[in-house]
Amino acid sequence: MMRVIDLTLTLQRPMRGVDWEITHRLEQHGWNGRMLKLYSHAGTHIDAPFHFGVGSTTIDEIDPARFRDTAWLADLGNTEEGQLLEPAHLGRLAQDFPPGQSLLLRTGWSRYARTDLARYRDRLPRISRSLAQWCVQKRVNMLGVEPPSVADVNQLDEVSEIHRILLEAGILIIEGLTNLHQIRQPRVELCAFPLSIKGSDGAPARVLAYEEEGA
Repeated sequence: MMRVIDLTLTLQRPMRGVDWEITHRLEQHGWNGRMLKLYSHAGTHIDAPFHFGVGSTTIDEIDPARFRDTAWLADLGNTEEGQLLEPAHLGRLAQDFPPGQSLLLRTGWSRYARTDLARYRDRLPRISRSLAQWCVQKRVNMLGVEPPSVADVNQLDEVSEIHRILLEAGILIIEGLTNLHQIRQPRVELCAFPLSIKGSDGAPARVLAYEEEGA
């Protein structure tokens, strides 16, 4: 029997890039409805190569078969503010990772997503150049992280370099994951489906992990 873990942050105010306007009310119109205003990288989301100008591929042009894959969990413990994540932090997985599959990095950082938005965005643990290059060498399909970015969003050179290394290699970047602490097994089936938005540089996604009960 499969156990399902929802790795998706619920979109809500005052999250960055999330807003809406109530346009219809049941009492007045006969149904409820709202107009959503979403940043393409709000909450749990996936980056397309076009996000950093690595080619012209947009989120709607990515083969949807890539959004379902076997993913391995690297437990990095509760990382420190601004910590650079290196291949050594992966432990045995640095050697044993099966090339071509997907990787989830558990850092505990999502605990700040609703309690300390400034820390969550501005002091996040970051993927080092060497770890990004390791992902390229291992042909990682999807790379999932808890912070809202794989690199320091306040350092343009860094955030551009790390994204470009990954995106140029065709790696799908999932940012803003949560509930990774609920995963019990070292390997899960990962399903991460972004909204199909024409011409978009990225999109919010619903991300689920499936694991065998009692495996």
